Amino acid sequence: MLGVPYTLTTDEEAFAASELPKISYAYNPVGNELFFQAKNLLFETGINEQNISVIDWENTKAFFSTGKKSVLPFDPFAASFFLLSRYEECLPHIRDNYDRFEAKESIAYQQDFLKKPVINIWVKKIKELLKERFPSLKFKENSYQYLSTIDIDNAYAFKRKGLLRTVGAFGKDILSFNMPQLKERIKVLAGALQDPYDTYDYQFSLQEKYKFRPLYFFLLADYDVNDKNVPYHNRKFQSLIKSIADRADVGIHPSFNSNKIADKVETEIDRLSDIVHREITKSRQHFLILHFPKTYRNLIDLDITDEYSMGYAQETGFRAGICTPFNYYDLDLETATKLIIHPFTVMDATLKYYMKFTPDEAIEHVKQMVQEVKAVDGTFISLWHNETLSEKDQWQGWRKVYEETIKAATA
Repeated sequence: MLGVPYTLTTDEEAFAASELPKISYAYNPVGNELFFQAKNLLFETGINEQNISVIDWENTKAFFSTGKKSVLPFDPFAASFFLLSRYEECLPHIRDNYDRFEAKESIAYQQDFLKKPVINIWVKKIKELLKERFPSLKFKENSYQYLSTIDIDNAYAFKRKGLLRTVGAFGKDILSFNMPQLKERIKVLAGALQDPYDTYDYQFSLQEKYKFRPLYFFLLADYDVNDKNVPYHNRKFQSLIKSIADRADVGIHPSFNSNKIADKVETEIDRLSDIVHREITKSRQHFLILHFPKTYRNLIDLDITDEYSMGYAQETGFRAGICTPFNYYDLDLETATKLIIHPFTVMDATLKYYMKFTPDEAIEHVKQMVQEVKAVDGTFISLWHNETLSEKDQWQGWRKVYEETIKAATA
């Protein structure tokens, strides 16, 4: 992250004799170098329960505390590895109704540092220590970035669903006496009213106004209870995808059951690739369902290079303790992979359904999270859905939240 070239050595004599800027990462210092006392984690193999005590440190939190000789009161390398590898998600834990690791199970939530990109903060401090000790060192200049991502789980509320689903929907409206929705459905299908989930012109207008390039993820699954998008073979839906792909980057949104049936992801990737006539290398899991290491291994095998599911449905913040893309490390295989993980910070459904914010409260919270990322020159990634921009029913007032998010993030 600092962009400093380095060489590793385990030769203490050569290290002691070197006149280069140097740090040691060990149990004890070698000489008068910048010494970071190591805890056991990075010298272990396998996945084991860790004894973690969290300390308050310079307006944030840290863990794997060390002795007084260490330049920091904790081991930033072991702590960073623990968070980035999602070590705790590979230990026994309770999963929610959608088979997800819950935010409340994480050390970051339990110790109240989920809203802080602690690794970026630690890196910033290490940079200061290195500059002070070795003024000749040159560092890479990082700059804050913003990425708006949109999941298309359901491209239209009423249109393009096919005859059987449309007839069934009419029957459901009638049997439940939902006359307002029945009337709206009839008007939309008759062409007298725009489909409420058709918010794409609005999205394009914001893209033009604030000069950003978003990333869209399309659900192209076979119909299922948790996969209810427009049929992938619908020509109008394919035309919409092509139109969006002309204006934005696109990726696959692997279906709810894709973690259970690996071949599904390959099929869905092929569908999107055939529609847009380009290789698909970006992905985000539907419902944010991640199983370590199974999910990521499957994506790697399918030549996915960039993954965007690293965040919680239940809470905003920094699931991996960071707001900078990083390479996934496979704990079982003890190896770094080429898969780049892009952690997101806020999601529309999290703000409304889990955190119970009003639109105005959501705006203020998002602005605070943007400032956390800007303070460390990280990348702020937001997750939104086309239907939450509909101003329909429970989503009234939430267009303003999205635009204020973009305004704060691009300022």
